[in-house]
Amino acid sequence: MARRGKKPKGRPINGWVILDKPKGMGSTDCVGKLKWLYFAQKCGHAGTLDPLASGMLPIAFGDATKTVPYVMDGRKTYRFTVRWGIQTSTDDTEGEAIETSDARPSRDAIRDLLADYTGEIEQVPPAFSAIKIGGERAYDLARSGETVEIESRVVTVHRLDLVEAPDADTAVFEAECGKGTYVRAIARDLGRDLGCFGHVTDLRRTAVGAFEEADMIPLDELLDVADENREELTEEAIESGAKARIMDFGPLDEYLIEPEAALSDLYEVMLSDDQAARVLSGNSVLLKGRDAPAFCEEAFATGHGRLIALGAVEQGSFHPKRVFGGRG
Repeated sequence: MARRGKKPKGRPINGWVILDKPKGMGSTDCVGKLKWLYFAQKCGHAGTLDPLASGMLPIAFGDATKTVPYVMDGRKTYRFTVRWGIQTSTDDTEGEAIETSDARPSRDAIRDLLADYTGEIEQVPPAFSAIKIGGERAYDLARSGETVEIESRVVTVHRLDLVEAPDADTAVFEAECGKGTYVRAIARDLGRDLGCFGHVTDLRRTAVGAFEEADMIPLDELLDVADENREELTEEAIESGAKARIMDFGPLDEYLIEPEAALSDLYEVMLSDDQAARVLSGNSVLLKGRDAPAFCEEAFATGHGRLIALGAVEQGSFHPKRVFGGRG
């Protein structure tokens, strides 16, 4: 007799919650917290944020996890504060001071240097980073006392602005950059080039891909909503053996953003009900209308009021490559 597959635990919800991650909490811990909070079957995040950093951590549920790569490849915006005069082993406040200087840069000297840090630049990631060296994370090797040598690589900084310089010791910047850029490395290299050294004392991510600062929800707000909509088990229910918490998830689910919000840079194919049925079965469909493209390397299809598939347009037809089956 064939064994039945184990039923997934949790709710099959689909969508994004754009978390405003608090300082001191790891990205993996945030995912675990929201998975528990939403009692979700599947959950993941789009781009790790250091525990010392705050700000945007897009968290995907269900079918939205299939769109994570499109968010991770998008531009990211950071606001960060640099403390001049000290370079640390971690390029932030966690490490020990390894270089010091009494020199302090002027606002003009800082602004004159920013052009060298925009466009495609070469950057050596911090020794305390998640870069893998011989299968090991760089920060694990560094913490064990090994000398970590990481090769430079080309990254893209679309914009780097000096926001303010509140005093001689500190400066606040905003950077818009591509995948793989380390803001801590920008601060370190700026300090070296200015002849005064420097490290990041505060870091906040304000945008990732299609998601903006206004989309962020503080963790405390989600916890408060959950507490307001959680009911205590009655004595009768406890006596009957009930163990599951009773919860009205409706107010929490209102914070979910549709999965296709991550795909705003792609061409959208809007399907009729008949076309949606064909695509859900893995079949291609001919696109009609004078504005329909003949070719498009990446596109997404919507129908039945939801995201249906990722695919490509070839010779006027949409060809599904990844079908989204969940309804949430």
